[in-house]
Amino acid sequence: MRTITLEEHFATPGFFDGPGRELKHRAETVGGRYANLIERLCDIGTKRLAEMDAAGIDVQVVSLTSPGVEQLEAVEAIALTRDTNDYLADAVKKNPARFAGLAAVATPAPDKAAAELEARVRAGFKGAVINGHSRGRYLDDKFYSPILECAQALNVPIYLHPTPPPKAVLDTYYGGFAPMLTEMLAGGAWGWHIETAVHVIRLISGGVFDRFPQLQIVIGHMGEGLPFMFQRFDIMPPAVTKLKRSYKEYLRENVHYTFSGFNFPPAFLDLFLELGGVERIMFSADYPYQSMPQARAFLEQIPVPAADKERIAHGNAERLFRL
Repeated sequence: MRTITLEEHFATPGFFDGPGRELKHRAETVGGRYANLIERLCDIGTKRLAEMDAAGIDVQVVSLTSPGVEQLEAVEAIALTRDTNDYLADAVKKNPARFAGLAAVATPAPDKAAAELEARVRAGFKGAVINGHSRGRYLDDKFYSPILECAQALNVPIYLHPTPPPKAVLDTYYGGFAPMLTEMLAGGAWGWHIETAVHVIRLISGGVFDRFPQLQIVIGHMGEGLPFMFQRFDIMPPAVTKLKRSYKEYLRENVHYTFSGFNFPPAFLDLFLELGGVERIMFSADYPYQSMPQARAFLEQIPVPAADKERIAHGNAERLFRL
C-alpha cells in the first residue's frame, strides 16, 4: 500500500537564527532530544529517507516547522520565506519521487505572500503552509484576502498548522503555573490544538468560505478537537450567522483532516463518523516530532475496509495535492 504523509516538518539553518532560536538555544544548553530535532529538521535527504524506508513511508509532503514566519516583521518574513522555499525546492528536486513541498508564505505581507505562492506552485509546490495567526491577526481578516484568493485560483490547499495562542490569551488561560507546564499546556498538550480549532471557526464565522467557496484548508491532529463539536454548532441558526451554509457543511466541504501523531482509535472513529466517510481524512506522521513507525502501524489498524484505507494512505492526498 502506497503511503503519503502530509504534516512533515523541516527547517533551514537560517530559521534557527530567527523564529527557531528558542529551539536552537535548548539544543545548545540541554542537547539530547532538542539537538536531535534540529538535526532531523534540517535533513531532507539521506537520513530522512532511511527513516522513511524503515517505517514504510513512500512520500513526505514537507513544510516549514512552527512557529514558521508568521510572527516576524514583514521584511524579515519575506526574506526567510524565499530562503526557506529555495531550500525545500532543492531537496525536492534531488528526490522528486519521495518529497513534495508546501510553500511558506509571508502572511504579514499578503500581496508578496500571494506572489510567492503563485511562483512556487508554478514551479511544482503543492500548496501553502500557514502556522496560525500573525501576531493575533487571523485569516478571516480581509487583509489576507490576496493569499486566500490566490490559493483558490491555483486550486491548491492551505495547511493550517498550530501555533501558540496570542500572548494575552496564553497568559490568561495558561499563566500562573511552572514555566514548563504553562508552555506544554499552551502548546502540544492542549492549547495550540484549541487555538487552531478557533482559527477554523473564525474562518467560517468570518465568511471566508462564502467569499472563496472553492478554498480548501487542511488541519491535523484528527481535526484539532472540532469533530467532537460538529453537532453543537447546530445551535447557531443562519439568521444569526448570516452564512450561506451551516458550520457542519463548511467543515465537511472546505476542510480536510490528517492524523499528525494522533494515533488514537476513538479520535479517528469520531472524525470518521462526523464526516460520514474517509474522503477527507489523510495520513500523516508529524515527523520528526512523532514516530513514523507508530503512525504506519496505526494506519494498518484503523477499522475501515481496504479500499478506504488506500484512500487515507494515499488516494485522497493524490487527488487534493495533485501528487
